[in-house]
Amino acid sequence: MFVIVKIIVSAIVIGIVTEVSRRFPSYGGIVAALPLVSLLSMIWLYVQGEQNSTLSKFALGVLWGFPATFLLLFIVYISLKNAIPLFVSIGLGLVCWFIFLLIQENISKYLKSAFFN
Repeated sequence: MFVIVKIIVSAIVIGIVTEVSRRFPSYGGIVAALPLVSLLSMIWLYVQGEQNSTLSKFALGVLWGFPATFLLLFIVYISLKNAIPLFVSIGLGLVCWFIFLLIQENISKYLKSAFFN
């Protein structure tokens, strides 16, 4: 039952964001950029009884993923401005997002081994 409540509330939030975006694209983008998914996820984890250490690790993971997400959205924006079709733009953004995450992870491993061993 709780899973159904999570799905319904999450779907309502997404529906509201898309409706705002349809009427006011710039404001919709701002609303979509709000940490809605992150905060909803943290709330659901908390309600399910997760410890603060789990919530803290989740928050750090969100922060760790932010630079790659920024790159994805930037590439989609530039692609669409240059008349590249939406799904191609998203594909390019996802490829760059994935590559950036791999690079970021390798840099992280290198820095940990270089400075913390």
